[in-house]
Amino acid sequence: MTHVVRPHSHETADKVDSALESSAEGMRALWISLAGLGATAVVQAVVVALSGSVALLGDTLHNAADALTAVPLGVAFLLGRRPPTRRYTYGYGRAEDLAGVVIVLTIAASSIAAAYTAVDRLLHPQEVTGVAAVAGAGLVGFAGNELVARYRMRVGRRIGSAALVADGLHARTDGFTSLAVLAGAGGLALGWRWADPVVGLLITAAILTVLRQAAREVFRRLMDAVDPALVDRAEAALRATPGVLDIGRVRLRWIGHRLRAECEIVVDPGVSAVRAHAVAAEAEHALIHSVPHLTAALVHADPLPRDGLDHHAVLAGHGLDPAFQRGRDGDRGPRTAGWSACGARPGTG
Repeated sequence: MTHVVRPHSHETADKVDSALESSAEGMRALWISLAGLGATAVVQAVVVALSGSVALLGDTLHNAADALTAVPLGVAFLLGRRPPTRRYTYGYGRAEDLAGVVIVLTIAASSIAAAYTAVDRLLHPQEVTGVAAVAGAGLVGFAGNELVARYRMRVGRRIGSAALVADGLHARTDGFTSLAVLAGAGGLALGWRWADPVVGLLITAAILTVLRQAAREVFRRLMDAVDPALVDRAEAALRATPGVLDIGRVRLRWIGHRLRAECEIVVDPGVSAVRAHAVAAEAEHALIHSVPHLTAALVHADPLPRDGLDHHAVLAGHGLDPAFQRGRDGDRGPRTAGWSACGARPGTG
């Protein structure tokens, strides 16, 4: 019930942290636990084929759908090791989002199949054979999730991975969904033929909840959305950096399960290019320590405008991005002109 009312996140960034990514033991725990969940789903699928239980079918699909959401993580780690190229200058992190689209479509198909089967069984009741086996398969689902939960949490605490511990807690929550199959089996034992499809519909609702959240997160990633709280943390870090007089545009985007930032800061126009670069480097350092999952930032230093001087007048009329053009109109900071695509580097101006 906790999973249905307050589902856990399936966003890849929430499933990985530096301790997990850098630990061979952590990655081994991740894949072993996924194999355990897969084996649990296979056992349940065999009982589904023999018994025809709709409730157990829904739980099997639910466990499979939850396991599938880990695929983008595997894609991210496999392709993320490939260096950027002249064509893919940001690397291959976006493959994670493409994998997410495929998984959303797969979960949608599983929810449609579970819902159709449950409704059809309500309209055309059929006998469910092997009620004891169905109840046992429900217990297998609970036990499989619980074992995986304990294993993930134990390894996560040993290597200091909060993400792996959280995933263990999520697996424990999912295990209670499997216990709903027992309710359906108990109803069947009492002669309530409708109990099995009704429980199947309830579990389908859980799959739809997973689908809704996964689809929302994939859509947000494709649209380069980030949590506004991350932008607030980035702005606070920039403002607290010595030498930063004000800030302009702050942009964050996910590439795989890592964040990149593009930011504008305002510095004293009287300082040298070397000093402006040092301030920008200090600002980047502060960002990396303040914003979770941030691995790189491009910080552009602008001189504080005086006497109405526009230091970016040369860019006027060059078809700037509308988002940047709005900044040129002065909606944020003393000078938030269009992006110049270069940081303050010594000797480059």
